[in-house]
Amino acid sequence: MRADLADTGTAAAPAISDAIRDAILRGEFVPNQRLVESDLADQFGASRSAVRLALLELMNEGLIERVRNRGARVRAVSLDEAVEICDVRLMLEPLCASLAATRADASERFRLHALGEAMRTAVDDVDLAGQSELNHQLHTLVRKLSAHHTATHILERLRAQSVLHRFRLTTRPGRARESLTEHLAIISAICDGDPDRAADATRRHLRAVLSALQQTTESPAGEARELTGREN
Repeated sequence: MRADLADTGTAAAPAISDAIRDAILRGEFVPNQRLVESDLADQFGASRSAVRLALLELMNEGLIERVRNRGARVRAVSLDEAVEICDVRLMLEPLCASLAATRADASERFRLHALGEAMRTAVDDVDLAGQSELNHQLHTLVRKLSAHHTATHILERLRAQSVLHRFRLTTRPGRARESLTEHLAIISAICDGDPDRAADATRRHLRAVLSALQQTTESPAGEARELTGREN
């Protein structure tokens, strides 16, 4: 993957940050993976100074960490921290869903219904990559429809930090079908213009995610590579 981000240093850093962040979200860069400046510069068609600035920004977001004598790597989030992140999502995502229910217009409701049908097909086809992408699209759309910029900013940063544990949840027996039912309930409530039901459906979904997380045990190193691109 080469993004060909022509740059002049500082000006290109935000675009490179976005590209690296997206790679982490997609599982292309996994927790504890080293990020070598020269390799990233070649991959994204950027200067090393621009890459260095981008990595600094991602360090401030908690996605990247510096290891003495080894450079930068994708930060691994502990199970306890992932549970705390889900606690925060429980406070903010129901708010976004509630606001989305009051603001979605006819075209946006049509798009939500279409996403729901596509999610149903992906689960029926056991299309894990498709499920991940569609789930991501749904959560992103709900945040966008809420028009709550502060909550959206916080949630987008937290999503990236808990990526490994989302990968693990997808492998739990029956979780994909449960997640589909939960997401369809959120879609139905928003499309019906019912903010209270949208918030309640979102809480039920996140409580199920939290319950599954709390039952998760630490897995062997390298598991994330086998579970690339999956999301609860």
